[in-house]
Amino acid sequence: MHEIDLLVIGGGINGAGIARDAAGRGLRVLLCEQHDLAAHTSSASSKLIHGGLRYLEQGEFGLVRKALGEREVVRRQAPHLVHPLRFVLPWEPHLRPRWMLRIGLWLYDHLGRRSPAFAASRRLDLHADVLGRWLLPGLRQAFSYADAQVDDARLVLLNALDAAQRGAQVQVRCRCTGLHPAQGRWQAALETADGRQHSVTARAVANAAGPWAGGLLERMQARSGGPALRLVQGSHIVLRRPWPDDSACLLQQPDGRVVFLLPFAHDHLLVGTTDTDYRGDPARCSVLPSEITYLCEAANRYLREPIRAGEVVWQFAGVRPLLADPDPHAAKLSRDYRLQLQSDPAPALHVLGGKLTTYRVLAEEALELLRPALPGMGPAWTATGDPLPGSDWGDAAQAHARLLAQAPWLPADIARRWAGAYGSRSATLLQGVQGPDDLGEAFGAGLHAREVTFLRDHEWARSAEDVLWRRSKLGLQLDQAQIARLRAWMEHPSL
Repeated sequence: MHEIDLLVIGGGINGAGIARDAAGRGLRVLLCEQHDLAAHTSSASSKLIHGGLRYLEQGEFGLVRKALGEREVVRRQAPHLVHPLRFVLPWEPHLRPRWMLRIGLWLYDHLGRRSPAFAASRRLDLHADVLGRWLLPGLRQAFSYADAQVDDARLVLLNALDAAQRGAQVQVRCRCTGLHPAQGRWQAALETADGRQHSVTARAVANAAGPWAGGLLERMQARSGGPALRLVQGSHIVLRRPWPDDSACLLQQPDGRVVFLLPFAHDHLLVGTTDTDYRGDPARCSVLPSEITYLCEAANRYLREPIRAGEVVWQFAGVRPLLADPDPHAAKLSRDYRLQLQSDPAPALHVLGGKLTTYRVLAEEALELLRPALPGMGPAWTATGDPLPGSDWGDAAQAHARLLAQAPWLPADIARRWAGAYGSRSATLLQGVQGPDDLGEAFGAGLHAREVTFLRDHEWARSAEDVLWRRSKLGLQLDQAQIARLRAWMEHPSL
């Protein structure tokens, strides 16, 4: 049994962010995740780094202000991964009055610090806008504003990678099977997927288990004060994108909700999300047929050419752990978070709720709350410290230019994808590579054995699903025979 300062349970965005922050403060950290990094909620989001325009209507000005500030910080931390995105919000007078939208967008522009990367909101004539030809001809007026888009699973991965580079132990497919207090510390039993068991003693625990955090809180405190979380399923569908422009849409719905149409995976369209109360194992949630119908109908209220369920090429669902609230409308539940500190029988910090955008500041606040239990830790550093791995080539366009300067022979699709996913870490992929023949076996869609080996050795990828759906979105392009070949190669690389 070895001793550590902090055991982080959960390899989603909050757990990875806490592990990174803690390791950067000089703490001995172990992050354990029962499945893959970002296997659940943190890879099932709408892929946005945003303030949350619709939260203004619910009066959550503090959350929006915090999220807008973090939008700037996270973009600076990973410019190759996080990029500004224009949103078009068509106006329909019977849903929300024009004055309400104008006031909301003015607040959105001014609540937080806004860099030139995010254009100010403005009024649009859809008949003169590039996106207008794809929307119903009766729609004339709209507003535009800016937010940012991100590959959520890769953001988790980069935080875990940075944590590991700073000395943290990152153990995937490793489940915490027991936590017992002893002399003011926690004794944790850990078990890997192949059945190996080991134990650690931790001065403190950070419970960042996402949808499982409420149950873990009850077990660690050995009592129940009512549910801390309300689990809500959010589902998305993916189709071929009908328009070439990289603009997104925010579509108001008659039920008061909004639905996003987002550019995704180069030439696809991401439509989401739903809000459905969920009961059961969060690892087993799946998109409901009624949710697909809802999302298609929501989009078709605005699209000139309707989308149909039969055109869906991928679908995914995730369970969001929201703060418990008796409000019957899941869409109105707060996306803010609560950090609950436990000192008895041993120090623990429980993360309840939260959203992708605010993960960094959540981690910073969590570590400050744990400071009395970990007095030797260093100061907060992530707001202005080193960016995430791969970021020193700049944004995706700059990284693409640097990559092609080093390897002009790279096919265009591979260079574009590597620049946006790996940034300057692409140089590691290229070490010893002189031309296309050195990339190894081709599995399809520009995926080669060289890259799969890199993902296995440097990014904890253990299965074809890890590679195709979380380290990349190449699962949208490979057929079943290609996927089977990749799976067989990963199980037996010498084949």
